[in-house]
Amino acid sequence: MSGTVGEATSLKGRPSQTHQSYRGGHGGLGAGAQAGQNQPMPDFDNPADPHAEWARRHVHDYVATNGDHPKNGHDWIKGATVLLLTTIGHRSGRARRTPLIYARDGDRYLVVASKGGSDAAPIWYENLLAEPQVRIQVKGDVMDARAQTASPEEKKRLWPLVTKVWPDYDSYQRKTERDIPVVIIEPANGHQG
Repeated sequence: MSGTVGEATSLKGRPSQTHQSYRGGHGGLGAGAQAGQNQPMPDFDNPADPHAEWARRHVHDYVATNGDHPKNGHDWIKGATVLLLTTIGHRSGRARRTPLIYARDGDRYLVVASKGGSDAAPIWYENLLAEPQVRIQVKGDVMDARAQTASPEEKKRLWPLVTKVWPDYDSYQRKTERDIPVVIIEPANGHQG
């Protein structure tokens, strides 16, 4: 297990404000996007789901049950909790959704870009580095949010929180020389899922 877990659409708790334009970040819309230009808002409502069958099934079951599915829901194996993270593809500009184990730090959500201890970062992490505007679903609550990588000082404090939820992160870090990032996701408008 690597921290990534594996459509009817339910948007309970969806933010009420709509986005009229999108200012693509570095690579946020792929070819042709220029920083500072107003672009159509990415279609967070119709994301592409994972290619891996097990992950696609987890997303489908999670969305269909608002995270209440007994096997592929919010409450997962070994007591881990799962959210759905939607990022904007740094090359395609298309919304992509991924199930991820998460921990909490107050009102913030924490995910780990472990990829099972691979030397390469997961694609969803590359996507949010290019465009930090994301969407998350936690159970039935769907929230627009902003993601950022924890600083080294923050990571020291947050690492015990994420390893409490998924202890295997420690072994993943030992498998690679890459410093596995902790990502902090802050919901917009103070929404507290």
